[in-house]
Amino acid sequence: MTPQVAIIGRPNVGKSTLFNRLAGRKLALVDDQPGVTRDRREGEAHLGDLVFTIVDTAGLEEGDPASLAGRMRAQTETALSTCDAILFLIDARAGVTAADRHFANALRRVDKPILLVANKAEGAAGRGGILDAYELGLGEPIPLSAEHGEGTSDLYEALRAVLPEARPSDEDIAEEAEPELGEDEDGPPVDPTKPLRIAVLGRPNAGKSTLLNRILGEDRLLVGPEPGLTRDSIGLTARWGNRDLKLFDTAGLRRKSRVVDKLEKLAVADALRAVRFAEVVVLLLDATIPFEKQDLTLADLAEREGRAVVFGLNKWDLVENKSLTAQTLRAEADRLLPQLRGARVIPLSGLTGAHLDKLMEAVFQTHEVWNRRISTGRLNRWLAPVIEATPPPAVSGRRVKIRYMTQPKSRPPFFVLFGNQVESIPESYKRFLVNGLRETFAFQGVPIRLSMRSGGENPYAKKGRRTR
Repeated sequence: MTPQVAIIGRPNVGKSTLFNRLAGRKLALVDDQPGVTRDRREGEAHLGDLVFTIVDTAGLEEGDPASLAGRMRAQTETALSTCDAILFLIDARAGVTAADRHFANALRRVDKPILLVANKAEGAAGRGGILDAYELGLGEPIPLSAEHGEGTSDLYEALRAVLPEARPSDEDIAEEAEPELGEDEDGPPVDPTKPLRIAVLGRPNAGKSTLLNRILGEDRLLVGPEPGLTRDSIGLTARWGNRDLKLFDTAGLRRKSRVVDKLEKLAVADALRAVRFAEVVVLLLDATIPFEKQDLTLADLAEREGRAVVFGLNKWDLVENKSLTAQTLRAEADRLLPQLRGARVIPLSGLTGAHLDKLMEAVFQTHEVWNRRISTGRLNRWLAPVIEATPPPAVSGRRVKIRYMTQPKSRPPFFVLFGNQVESIPESYKRFLVNGLRETFAFQGVPIRLSMRSGGENPYAKKGRRTR
């Protein structure tokens, strides 16, 4: 089991900056505005030969349990209860504050190793704060600059002394090169041993965090009536049936014209990175006001990024005349988003957990379609009668000759059409071919890419016998 280290401290002392430094990537949002982090965020950290899970937290601010501050504190207390060591950060330039003393008193009640870290200690400005840190009674402070990477060797020595043996993670998400297929050999099935990466996307207050908490079976993510609670794209591990999952909660995405705040812009960019990292995007819609313009924009974004898409109609418990509404919305999805025709539309309730099993079944099935590869032999047995019945229009009086089609890649399905003057084929005929591929080979709910290349002989055309 990989040990866990939680980063604790008052707002704006550099917790997220240190998290990003140890994780080796800019995973957490960082801004001068205090209180950016709300959910606890986990990442795999590497420091020398140490490998551990680092946890960024919101803090230990006092507040009513039902308030936002109270719910954020509950998230932090959960992180403290499950970690193996605590990094308590103070701002060396600001010195020890009343909030630091409050945090120190709270941490003394936690029976875990505590490392006192004086961040922002670069230069002469932080020397006074380092000396003041001794008054907290938590041992010798570790001078550090999370932004510049200074002092990490001292942090390594301190962590090595308190952490259990840390072993590297076996998770490997690199995509391997796809093998060549024979004439009538379809692609291999999905590897069930690799975690399936799912990003949940949607407008603010669509219920994304509530849905993920229901999948996880715990109150892992901060939820509430306030729109825009989620800022960071939080990556979580889970298991559903016999499949490992990597789930990404994202910030609610509003129309671009309404995004003016710097912090919201950072959250939007983080959500877009999560989409690029995912394999399947669950686009969560509010069933009471579905398929708003922003919903269509997000669906188009996922399609352009080449992700498989499943629509989740959340808050289904608030809908009347459910059967008729479901039929209408499925037809609306095909009409408004022809580039994702046939995408699964699943009514559900993240609050009650209704139809959650159907959503996950749709995710798994769509993922298999996204990974599907069709052999060249099958493709051309379909293509020949199609172009014979409906040939492409002539270009400048010259007939376009299509020789053959192949699928070199999946994820998403990518097809190449070879022939003479195929680059001149109009978009309408390309859509005709794509729709035919979608219907014949059941590529519902996934983007299809079609490329044109001139020249080339069909390697699968029947050859005449050679005479001696």
